[in-house]
Formats: sequence, structure tokens, C-alpha cells
Amino acid sequence: MSRVLALIVVDMQNDFCLPDGALSVKDAMQTLPLINKLLDSNAFEYKVATKDWHPPNHISFASNHPEPNNKPFESFIEMKNVVAGKPHETMRQRLWPRHCEQGSRGAELVSQLHTEKVDLIVEKGTDERVEMYSAFSDSFGNATEGKGGVTHDLARVLRDKGITDVCCVGLAGDYCLNYSALDATKAGFKTYLIEEGQRCVDPQTWPKVKEGLAAGKVEVVSESSEHVQKLLTS
Repeated sequence: MSRVLALIVVDMQNDFCLPDGALSVKDAMQTLPLINKLLDSNAFEYKVATKDWHPPNHISFASNHPEPNNKPFESFIEMKNVVAGKPHETMRQRLWPRHCEQGSRGAELVSQLHTEKVDLIVEKGTDERVEMYSAFSDSFGNATEGKGGVTHDLARVLRDKGITDVCCVGLAGDYCLNYSALDATKAGFKTYLIEEGQRCVDPQTWPKVKEGLAAGKVEVVSESSEHVQKLLTS
């Protein structure tokens, strides 16, 4: 069977990329040359960009919780799976600075990104009740297209386009990019993540994240690999 490729560029937004971003990821802008080369490539049948698109009352914002349990990066809450009507199911959720609020400058894709080459923009994390790192589902595995969680059922869109393989880059390597790549494999796509096309909130976690990606059948590849070089020169 012939392979049909899609590119997923995760959350290259001002709040994550710019030095003054609310949740700035160190050296995030250094990934742009590679990501733009991939967007310019003819190797991909379909190209997707994702955006965090949070309402002001989102559960992950530390400022939406009372003291003393409201310190960004440090505090955690027990989040309930209310989206699926299963509040007895809970998950430990890290709290973040207020970021990527709907309609804000911080939520915009960085201006240097070749967005004219993007076929679809997926807005995610729009349900205030639950965190959504992955572009495919919320943290409990619910894909709530049109119900407040995400604007598109990305797995269905890709299948409808005949996609077999997915290449993932973007931010952050230890959160949204990581979970998007893992969910792509769960959805049945052969999934690659280009190491130089990511940066982490906590760079020290990357070796452990790579182990988790490998365990989840995501192939982490280098920009210098033959596979990626073929993509860049197509």
C-alpha cells in the first residue's frame, strides 16, 4: 500500500514562542526554519496546524483557582471527567499561567510561520472543564468535536483524506506535541516526530519523553536522517 503523509504543526503560537509569551518555551523560535521547510515541502498530502484556544475560565489557569493552590507550574488539582459524564474518574492536572486565550494576540500563530501552506487549523482546549494537550482528544481521551473541546475530529479528517502516515513537529515536546503524536498512533497512523522540530517546557524531561514516545510506537527521527531529508527535498 502506498503511504500518504500529513504534517501536523502543534501550537506554534505567540504565547509559547515569543520571549514575552505567557508560557514561553525556551528556543521555540529556533524550530521555525525546519518547520517552514516542511510546510513548503510537496511530500505532504495534507498540512495541519493546531492552536490552544482557551476560554478565560479554563480549568488549567492557575489564576482561576483559590490560594494557596494556584501557583503556575507548581500547583496541581484533581480534574474530573465531566465531559464524558464520569465525574468519578479523576486525573492530576498541572496548573499553568493564563495563556492562549481565545481571540488574544498570544493565541495567534507566530507571524513567521508559513500559514499559507496550512490546509486546516484545529483549535483545541476550548472546553473550560478539562485540559486538552493532544489535538485528537482531551486528557481523558474524549474527542469532543463541536461540543467545546476541539473544532475538528482530526483522526476522522485525516482518514477521510486517505492519510496513512503523520509527521509531527511543534510545541511543546513534553506536552501538546508529545500527546498529539501518541494519539496519532492510537488512531492508527504511522507516526514520526522530528526531534529538531520540537522544544520542551522542561528540556531536562526530553530523554524520558522520548522513551515514552518509543513505547507508544512513535518513531523519533533526526532532521539529518534520510527519511526527513527526502521530505525536505520533495
